[in-house]
Amino acid sequence: MDKKVILISIDGMRPDGLKTCGNPYVSELEKICAYNYNSRSVFPSVTFPCHFSMSHSVTPQRHGILGNTYVPQVRPVKGLFEKIRENDGVSAMFYGWEPLRDIATPGSLKFATYINAYTLESSDTALTDEAEKLIKTQKPDFVFLYMVETDEKGGHDNVWMSDEYLRRISIGIDNVKRMIETFGDEYSVILMADHGGHDRTHGTEMPEDMTVPLFCYGPDFTPGEITEETSLLDIAPTIVKIMGLRADPEWEGKALF
Repeated sequence: MDKKVILISIDGMRPDGLKTCGNPYVSELEKICAYNYNSRSVFPSVTFPCHFSMSHSVTPQRHGILGNTYVPQVRPVKGLFEKIRENDGVSAMFYGWEPLRDIATPGSLKFATYINAYTLESSDTALTDEAEKLIKTQKPDFVFLYMVETDEKGGHDNVWMSDEYLRRISIGIDNVKRMIETFGDEYSVILMADHGGHDRTHGTEMPEDMTVPLFCYGPDFTPGEITEETSLLDIAPTIVKIMGLRADPEWEGKALF
């Protein structure tokens, strides 16, 4: 595949948290990306259902996963990793929350690295280190980099919009900067969150839980604000279109270019 993609998910990142985290690279992202601050999550706005919807482009009501435990789909929908694999593409996944591994079926990943969020001061940064090393040596077609500390150590352990929450977002954005500056000539980069949060929780239909930011970097995207409605369901169709593949006919989302 000539075009390659890095998808970065920063768990629990609210748009207002991104805007106020104090990281100067946020303003640079607004200059170089197609972006908005009002993309739509899915309900329930919980980590595993959200990421399953992000990678399979259907709602939880269709894929049937309503909590943070994997259950087999009653009427299976092919996901992003499977579409790439059936077209002889190579995928890699770096993740800080172990259950997330089940968004990809066995055999659809060639490389996978898991680091528990509580074993290091920043597992997000350690995972980015590992992703950087692997991309430089293996050049996979698709890379999924998942950062969990904004959600776990920021929101749940403290409070959404607390100083620690904002600090964890800033760490995540430093990692995004590294990915774009290191690999932006070879890879398109999509940055999104799965859900937001309020107090020390999430999962409701409150705007604080359901509204997420979206940034798309690469030659297929015109920098500037995206005015059309966007959601988690649009991520998989956008990625396969960048890579020159066909979206699965079961998918409900749209490509963002």
